[in-house]
Amino acid sequence: MRVAPALIVALLGSVFPQAGTWGADVYPRRAIRLIVPYPPGGAGDIVGRMLAVRLTEALGQQVVVDNRGGGGQIIATEITAKAPPDGHTLFLASATHGINPGLRRGKLPYDTLKDFAPITLVAESPLVFIAHPSLGVGNIKELIAAAKAKPGRINYASSGPGTGGHLSVEMLKHYAGIDMAHVPYKGAGPALIDLVSGQVQAMCTSPLPAMPHVKSGRLRALGMTSRTRSRAAPEIQTVAEQGVPGYESTLWYALLAPAATPQSVVKRVHSETVKILKSSDMAGQLLAQGAEPVGNSPQELQKFVAAEIARWTKVIEQAKIRAD
Repeated sequence: MRVAPALIVALLGSVFPQAGTWGADVYPRRAIRLIVPYPPGGAGDIVGRMLAVRLTEALGQQVVVDNRGGGGQIIATEITAKAPPDGHTLFLASATHGINPGLRRGKLPYDTLKDFAPITLVAESPLVFIAHPSLGVGNIKELIAAAKAKPGRINYASSGPGTGGHLSVEMLKHYAGIDMAHVPYKGAGPALIDLVSGQVQAMCTSPLPAMPHVKSGRLRALGMTSRTRSRAAPEIQTVAEQGVPGYESTLWYALLAPAATPQSVVKRVHSETVKILKSSDMAGQLLAQGAEPVGNSPQELQKFVAAEIARWTKVIEQAKIRAD
């Protein structure tokens, strides 16, 4: 007896009802690339690797950190925007993601709000001003005095043009009426190496990679950029406390995916990431380094990024800050 092909398909469908949907339902199907817009050694790289280890355990596939430093983080961000929106490419954005639209108006090869699917705000952290002991300053007041005595002769490092550290120093220069020379690097790791060796004199960066050098005496902590003192280092005064009223700058890290990534994938990654951030070991590691775990909703993250763009655009215009 001959059986019609259509009947065979129908019979197979009744026996194996999930056969046609296995590929769409299984996530992740292979290793996941977590793009980090920094070279190894900086705060973003540290946070990214901490997260990658735990997401590997939670998702059952290897999450591989892909360091793409340089270009004011535009290189890494563009790679993410153009990656297939299937959940196998994630991006650890930082405060620079909210700075670049105001700093590089009309020059970005992507739309900061439209070309990415928000997942969650991972953590927030103050930055810390640090200096090489040879500069002879121990706090922000002394740094300002030294810069006024030697205008343009103090070299400060940053992890790149348009990064949070760069803008934080430029804001201090604007508020305090001082001049210091900017020396950009392709990440906090290389910048810290030169700062520790005395090739540059000062820097503003995340406490994560900086504080070990402060504790060892190789560098001096001058002041925190947050509104209030850090729980991790309450002995360090804020910049505002040291005669620069209204000064505030924070660093943040957020998990994004390319736009059009399926909502089912976004929900899965969001759920697992929030669980990780609420776990005592991850939260403890972040807090020990001066970072506060967050874990908000995708909608809250989108509003947060929009607010950051507006805030930094205003600061950039008022201080007349340039990318170079």
